Parts: sequence; C-alpha cells; structure tokens
Amino acid sequence: MKDGKVGAVIVAAGKSERMGGVDKLMANVGGRPLLGRVVDLFQECELVDEIVVVLGEGTLEQGRALASEFGWSKVSQICLGGSRRQDSVKEGLKRLVDCQWAVIHDGARPLLDMALIEKGLIEAKEVGAAVTAVPVKDTIKLVSSDGFVQDTPRRENLWLVQTPQIFRFDLIWQAHEEISEDVSDDATMVEKLGHKVKLYMGSYENIKITTPDDLALAEIILGNK
Repeated sequence: MKDGKVGAVIVAAGKSERMGGVDKLMANVGGRPLLGRVVDLFQECELVDEIVVVLGEGTLEQGRALASEFGWSKVSQICLGGSRRQDSVKEGLKRLVDCQWAVIHDGARPLLDMALIEKGLIEAKEVGAAVTAVPVKDTIKLVSSDGFVQDTPRRENLWLVQTPQIFRFDLIWQAHEEISEDVSDDATMVEKLGHKVKLYMGSYENIKITTPDDLALAEIILGNK
C-alpha cells in the first residue's frame, strides 16, 4: 500500500489565541494531552515510519517532555515552527529522512480516525495528492466586504477541507519551494503548481480545536464512542 517510506509532519506551532489563555496542545482531551492523543495515533499507525512534530517556541520543551514520557519511538525530531503555517510545515518536511510520502496533519485535530490515514495513502498513490474533506451541510454565501451577498455557490460542489493531507514527497517539497504567497493549506500550494488534488471522504468528528467550545465538543464526541 505504501510504496515507499511514509513520514508524518504534525503541525502545532500556533499560539492558541482564541483559547482564552488555555494552551490547547496541553489541554486534557479524554484523559490525554491534546497533542499526546494526536501523536499517539501516528505512533500506533503501522503505515507511518517517521514523525516530526513542529511546535511553537512556548510549547517546544513541553512537547519534548511528552515525547520522553510517552516513549514516541517514531518521533525523530521535535522542531520549532516558522511565522506562518506553511513555514512550519516546511520546517517539518526538511527533517523527514528519505521519505517518499508526506502525511501532514494539524496538531489541533485530536479525533482523527486512523482509517483516514490509510485511505489517504491509497488515494494519494493514484495521483500524488489526496486530502480528506467533508461535504458542507449549510448554505454558503459569498459576501462583499460591506456585508452584501454576491453569490450563493451550489452546495453540492462545496467541501470543508481537513487534515490529514497526503502527498508524494517530491511534489509537496516542490510546492513549498516554489509557492511563497500566503495559503491556508498545503493542497492549495500543490494546486498552484497545476497538479490535481483528490478529495476523499473525511469525518465530521475530525474537528479542529480552536476555542474552548471545541474542547467541550471533543469530550462529547469521545463520550459517545
């Protein structure tokens, strides 16, 4: 299935600015630190050979302490991120050794299903780039800067993009070398190269922890499993 060595870059270099003073990476989610839950899953995934964790300056030492405490044998490095998310991803990619595939995942998504990694690697093998996403449930409006509706896109063509995002390593490295403008995700960089990106069905439970309400929702989801 893998067709080469698989490396994972877990990106968690944000500042938790919307968490009301709570360090979300160390926040308790189902009895484990949020970051611990994420890295544990990649540690347990048989398809992943190497893990690099990218953290901010304020959490770097805490992350290293967790790695020692939890015995993450696949974590080759815990490194400092950059000023933008894409800079942090590139710092992680630099540290993967001889990988043919890169799995990029937000460290703030602790409810990832391992099957999404496995399915993503299968999909990426076909075209070189695969991204997990879910169809939108609500109507989306395109709005002008002064608050007026400009357009209503067809809902069936709209998806909410998540992580993991999985790429052939040489492709995602080329994207990070050539695309310097600000982007919101790695798939956008690959798209700007003119390369196709395959979306595959993700999970509505694969939420990103951004606010304290998200932490509460994560506990509810875990309680229902």
